[in-house]
Amino acid sequence: MDQIERVRDFNRYYTRHLGVLGDQYLGLSRPWSESRLLFEIGSDGMDVRDLRRRLGLDSGFVSRMLRSLTDQGLVEVRPHPQDGRVRVASLTTAGLDARDELDVRARESVRAVLGQLTAGQRDRLVAAQDQVRRLLRMAAVTISEIPDSSPVARACLARYAAELDSRFPSGYSSSALLQPGELAGTGGEFLVALEGSEAVGCGIWQPLSPGVAEIRHLWISPDCRGLGLGRRLLAELESRAGAQGFRTLRLSTNKALPEAAALYRSGGYREIPPYSDSEYNELPFEKVLP
Repeated sequence: MDQIERVRDFNRYYTRHLGVLGDQYLGLSRPWSESRLLFEIGSDGMDVRDLRRRLGLDSGFVSRMLRSLTDQGLVEVRPHPQDGRVRVASLTTAGLDARDELDVRARESVRAVLGQLTAGQRDRLVAAQDQVRRLLRMAAVTISEIPDSSPVARACLARYAAELDSRFPSGYSSSALLQPGELAGTGGEFLVALEGSEAVGCGIWQPLSPGVAEIRHLWISPDCRGLGLGRRLLAELESRAGAQGFRTLRLSTNKALPEAAALYRSGGYREIPPYSDSEYNELPFEKVLP
């Protein structure tokens, strides 16, 4: 089978193995979709809008499931105390008991599967699932251009600056950041990486001199590191600058960021003499595109 069919075959096997296709998930009187909703609402309750976003479901489907769970006496949906336009779903006492039972049964179900394997096989299975999750997260991230003055762009840069300020021995001043509108008319681009609706990375490229472009502010959210997203975002910046005719790319990093220097070296960048007078740019690099 080709790769697509192998993934489809695995999906069919796994969903059947988990029992998500029936209407009595884990032997309970409700389907997997409603059980998942109970789990996501949790003991603290949840804004219905956030519930839809987290599960990637349309409002009609979520409303029908909430009505079903309400009819079962497991969920209450009420207006938010500070904003009547927002609805909040919370578990009743019976709902909390049902969620606890669901959790116990789910753990026992997994325990039964793992119990059929040796210790080494269990380790391989869990490691493989971790890898699948990382790769699926990576595949779900989209990279697109946005204005450098947009709220999303400025929020990314604020998080970038806050991290550098905490890691640099002398701190980091936000005055060194790209200014709103700075890329306008230059041909440069501000790229944002999105996981769903959440910004999890950013980076820019801008012309430096004829035929030379600079890459700046490459940042990945800490909870997305290790997925390979930094390398992917760097490659996208290189590709877009190259498509505009820039064959030489430069960037700089700080000695307090050894992981960044390692990324650039492994990506084909070589150290060069300083090309910027910024106090933060202690390790300058250059790469010539083929």
